[in-house]
Amino acid sequence: MDAKSRKETISQYTILAVVVLFVFPLASVFIDLIINDVSYNAKGLWSLLKSNPVHWIVIGSFVIVSIGIHILIRYFTRIVIEKQNIINVEQARTKTISRFAQQLIHDDFQASLPLMGEDDDLGKSLINLRDTLKSNKEEEAKRRKEDELRNWLAEGMAHFGEILRNNIQDQEQLAFNTIKALTKYLGAIQGGFYMLDDTDENNRFFDLKAFFAYDRKKFTDQKVQWGDGLIGTAAKEQKTVYITQVPESYINVTSGLGQSNPKCLLIVPIQRENEIHGVIELASLNPMEAHQVTLVEKVAESVASTLSAVKTNIQTARLLEDSKAQALALSSQEEEMRQNLEELQATQEEATRQAERFMMLENTVNHTMIRAEYNVDGTLLYANTKFLDKLEYTSNTQVEGKKIHQFISEKDKEWFDKIWEDLAKGGRHFEGYMKHITQSGKDLWTVATYTCIRKEDNTVDKILFLALDTTEQKKLSLEMEGVIDSVNRSGIKLELDINGNIIDSNEYFANSYKYNLKDIRNLSIFDLIDPIEIEGFNKKWETIIKGVGFMGQFKTKAKDNTEKWLRGAFSAVFNMYNEVDKIIYIGQDVTNEKQMEIELRNQTDILKKQEKLLRESEKELSRKLREARSEMQQQYKETEHIKIRNERTLEGVLDAIITTGHDNKIIFFNRAAEELWGYQRQEVVNHDIGILFSHKMIEEDEFLALYTGPGDNKIIGVRKEIKIYTKQRKEKPVLILLSRAQVENEITYTAFIQNVEVELF
Repeated sequence: MDAKSRKETISQYTILAVVVLFVFPLASVFIDLIINDVSYNAKGLWSLLKSNPVHWIVIGSFVIVSIGIHILIRYFTRIVIEKQNIINVEQARTKTISRFAQQLIHDDFQASLPLMGEDDDLGKSLINLRDTLKSNKEEEAKRRKEDELRNWLAEGMAHFGEILRNNIQDQEQLAFNTIKALTKYLGAIQGGFYMLDDTDENNRFFDLKAFFAYDRKKFTDQKVQWGDGLIGTAAKEQKTVYITQVPESYINVTSGLGQSNPKCLLIVPIQRENEIHGVIELASLNPMEAHQVTLVEKVAESVASTLSAVKTNIQTARLLEDSKAQALALSSQEEEMRQNLEELQATQEEATRQAERFMMLENTVNHTMIRAEYNVDGTLLYANTKFLDKLEYTSNTQVEGKKIHQFISEKDKEWFDKIWEDLAKGGRHFEGYMKHITQSGKDLWTVATYTCIRKEDNTVDKILFLALDTTEQKKLSLEMEGVIDSVNRSGIKLELDINGNIIDSNEYFANSYKYNLKDIRNLSIFDLIDPIEIEGFNKKWETIIKGVGFMGQFKTKAKDNTEKWLRGAFSAVFNMYNEVDKIIYIGQDVTNEKQMEIELRNQTDILKKQEKLLRESEKELSRKLREARSEMQQQYKETEHIKIRNERTLEGVLDAIITTGHDNKIIFFNRAAEELWGYQRQEVVNHDIGILFSHKMIEEDEFLALYTGPGDNKIIGVRKEIKIYTKQRKEKPVLILLSRAQVENEITYTAFIQNVEVELF
């Protein structure tokens, strides 16, 4: 309510009170005039007032009461306005806080909340809550990003580790699969794998082993000399080269990676312990981030370790072949010397006894060994019962006259033909493992001897075959060789004496712990155990050397003092006297898993602490929201109380008061309005205001047309005389004053209506 409306309201109610109160002194004077039979003129009136001082008291009381009513009306009007203003402010504040809370619920941390002053603790708490939630959200996003990068690196290393393990025997396939996987994993367009060829120390160069571009394998023949271009420079300086400004002609002239012009180029040396094995080159249309470069460097280091192991294996195999050749030559010489010695010691007497022993030996051999005789063209002449049983035949008729190739595997025929050709010419006998094929196609492994039986002229008469069945032993041997080879490739294998000294180890251990052969010979298992765990390990060792196996994990130290975690088992090997001869350890390097486990445990502890803080923050927020809700409920009760009091105040006003909404529906109709129109309140509330006026009145009066019509163009603040239409279909003249009120988007109109007949009276 503005000042003008307030003045008009005070004036209206004051005039109304004066008019009502003036009736009483006027009536008393009129009655006294009738009783005393005084003439109705000024002289008679003056004599009456002079003779009866009570009239002066009544008139004075009228004046005093009128003034008092005027003062009370001013006072109550001011109180109503103040309370209405307080209600409006509190409602606006409540809606502001509610809107701010909704923005926080939807993670809108840019929302602002104006403070009511220095004492606005609720506003400050909500702003602090917004800042805390925003900080927690940012920290959570940052932590999630770091976790994603770590997981990305870990998954990448695991993927490339699998590639290296699966392609360790084929360097070209290893190079192609590695550069293909790197190009796809990083989203690059092209990639090249250069391998160092240092067979000629004076002419070292890099050979492009694998080239992958645009999601397909490319073929090219390119060599880069040591120290030439970016490839040679990166290898020579042993540093990663990352270029974001790539010359237009670089790819075609230097790298050979095709016709596209990449935006960035990454060149990483494949090196291990300052030893260069090659170079990886990647080209991308998008800049590479730091974690992508780190992944390529780690993959390059793993590739270098694999290539180094391959080179070492090749050298070891070459040395082993040389050693076998020397041992074979020595064995041949020894056999020749043994034969010569036997021939020199043979005597005539021994020849006679030899015939007798031969018969006995033949019988013994037939009972214990597989025996057969062939002529020089490989036709079987004789086979004993053992031969028939082992090769699954029932009689000699099934095998006599058959060629020896019938009993030899197709895969071994080429190798066996050379041996047989040598035997047929009178060459030295054959001893060794040999695989035969049974009638049903099964493998029969034997320790076999093929020996020439000569005629008197020293020509070959026939060839004797003697053998022992070793099929089960061979299967077990092959299985054990496979297990040992698998262990040597994928894990750590140690042989220890009962004092813990290392007798032997595989290359995986040496590479992992960075020890050479000389260092390993001077090591014991106790030198590897971390000092913190040595006491507990000593107790376990006491049980291990007693023959009790142990499986578990423990922390060790490499030569460079880096931390290593091992998981495996100790097993005792017994000698023929059932005494512990040595200890075998087979295990896996689980350092990465352990470090991830420790890191995960630390992150879990941090998350638990943050979760605890978050729960405390939620409790504090819940407490503050409950307080705010309680305060809002209290304010709502006070507002309702004020509203009820205002309605009751307006209800007792003598003028008719009607309040309508923006849709012209009646929402308030006081008692004076009921008396004026003759309608009960329930008959008109929620009905259109037009029912209180006739159609003719609305058409003829602009004020009524605007008042009862739609829109917001009503005549406000103007006192207007109009006619109303009562329930009894009577027209009455009244004075109407229309006021407008807006609370946020809700608009209401209140009409103050005075009966003109009362005023004129």
